[in-house]
Amino acid sequence: MAPGPQRQPASPGLARGFTLVELLVALAAMAVLAGLAWSGIDGMLRSREATQAAMDRTLRLSTVLTQWSQDLDAVQETPAVPPMQFDGRTLRLTRATDDGVRVVAWTVRDGAWWRWAGPVVQRTGDLQQSWLASQQLQGGEAGELQLVDGVLDWQLYYYRGNAWTNAQSSGDVARSRTGDKEPVDDREDLPDGVRLVLTLPGGTLTRDLVVPPQPL
Repeated sequence: MAPGPQRQPASPGLARGFTLVELLVALAAMAVLAGLAWSGIDGMLRSREATQAAMDRTLRLSTVLTQWSQDLDAVQETPAVPPMQFDGRTLRLTRATDDGVRVVAWTVRDGAWWRWAGPVVQRTGDLQQSWLASQQLQGGEAGELQLVDGVLDWQLYYYRGNAWTNAQSSGDVARSRTGDKEPVDDREDLPDGVRLVLTLPGGTLTRDLVVPPQPL
């Protein structure tokens, strides 16, 4: 019996291609994967930006607190004006410089922490004028800088007699350096320490500083 016709193998060039449905499914899968990949990259970028912003803010706040510490370290008593005074909104102080004395005012206003520095003076009258100017600040004056934004509120406490008290409460009345028991004037003695409490969107920041004693 004669053999029947043999079936030839299919030529590689005649292999079946993808159908339209298969192509659409593949394209949809690729689109989903691309979307997931982009979401991951976008999340990483946003996280990096947020981290960088937080680091910048922390560095900025650290620099400002250094200035705060320097001002308190340089507080200078004079017979012309109080060395330090807090009215619930603004802390005013007189600090020594290389060339004289200047008035510095720290305040929280419009959701930001501000510092104003008056001119360096050497005469009593000029110092009194600078102190008066520090009581009339409205914003935008020369010498004022916005240091930290996002500050909601602040409070100060003084350390006297082994206890912290509100800086607006009455403190020890200044007495004569010569040993007299009668008060020289109605100004308060400098506290032994100052506690700063800043209210920020993420919580509160507390910083305690020692006020150096004044020379006798």
